[in-house]
Amino acid sequence: MEKLIALIQKKFYYGWVIVGLAMISMAFWYAFRTVFAIFFVALIDHFHWSRAETAGAQSIGMLVYMVTAPVVGYLVDRVGPRKVMLPGVFLMGLGLLLCTQIKSLLHFYIYFGLIAGVGVTFLSISPFTTIISHWFEKKRGMANGLASVGIGFGPLLFVPLIQYLISTRDWPFAFFIFSLLVFLIPLPLIGLFLRHRPEDMGLSIDGDHPPSTSQKVESRKGNPDQRVRHLIKTVRFWSFLLFPALTIFGVYIIIVHHVKYLIDLGINRIWAASLFAAVGALSAGFRFFWGWFSDRAGREITYTIGCVCFSFGVLCLILFQSFPSLVFLYLFALLFGAGWGSTAPMFMSIAGDLYKGRHFGLIYGMLEGMIGVGAAVGSWLGGYIFDQTQSYFLAFLIAILSCTLSVFLAWSIGPKKLNRSKR
Repeated sequence: MEKLIALIQKKFYYGWVIVGLAMISMAFWYAFRTVFAIFFVALIDHFHWSRAETAGAQSIGMLVYMVTAPVVGYLVDRVGPRKVMLPGVFLMGLGLLLCTQIKSLLHFYIYFGLIAGVGVTFLSISPFTTIISHWFEKKRGMANGLASVGIGFGPLLFVPLIQYLISTRDWPFAFFIFSLLVFLIPLPLIGLFLRHRPEDMGLSIDGDHPPSTSQKVESRKGNPDQRVRHLIKTVRFWSFLLFPALTIFGVYIIIVHHVKYLIDLGINRIWAASLFAAVGALSAGFRFFWGWFSDRAGREITYTIGCVCFSFGVLCLILFQSFPSLVFLYLFALLFGAGWGSTAPMFMSIAGDLYKGRHFGLIYGMLEGMIGVGAAVGSWLGGYIFDQTQSYFLAFLIAILSCTLSVFLAWSIGPKKLNRSKR
């Protein structure tokens, strides 16, 4: 295996192998998050649970993510990624396997929300943002954008697969296949190919030239001003934690509930699932584009354009109820996919621009923890609002408003503002 890695190094910069691993891992991570919308429908039909209590499993999973993401980010830089991530990936597969035995709502909460919810954190954006920050600086936006393409591929590949398996067999069989794929793909790939830092392989950041001894020390030392105990006393840092949480709060209102919303309006289940897959495919392409674009136009401008797309996409989803034309659904897929695609690469890149250093794993883990809170509340609130009003209108409107507020916070803490303050 070491000979194979050495051969790869001679052909091109090994950092791009890390990006590829991140892409595959994030595909499984976000597949886990998004196929919930498909299992959501199947389990409600089977057990006749309410929408709010069924969505509670997703909320539990996101609250678990809130707690474990900072821990995972911290441990990746202290212990090393493979020692930390391999047991976690195994736990995800085990949780999904246990989901085949769901008999009650409590089982769903424990198997999916708790066990698999802890495990999936180890395939998430949290550890890989930390790892990629060690490998790239000049092309950080592009690398993060390419890695987060996996977030789009997850829905594209898994949503129609899970819907097909549920339709042709049943939901326990779909959980079984999902768990099997976790054991067969990300688990061995991470074990074989994941590496922590470029200097561990005699390389330097961006692959420009071999690192000197002083560069190795500086890379590991990081920026002493980025200590968490100092940062948590600043408004800027809390705004940094809050702006992604607000957007993801809105994202999860949509991705958890829009399939059921469309089915309620008479859309065929397979068609609704296929539309969701198309959204994932579009977001995948846009993630790479936004990462590349942000290296040139700036993170704040890129994020703003993405949030505008997100808001107009949700508006199209709202309008479809009053004007049931497929044009609105196609526009929703395009605009929401574009907007959703801007989130991960901008979160990753803005965090790296502002806080890369010795404590970056913990800092980005805290960011993902806050995102977990936003996702948990959004998942539950969408169902709760529907249960109370028999409509998703207010929930979808809140998603737009939260995304708008996020833009203002992003501008208040953005890297350009930081750079001006240093001059």
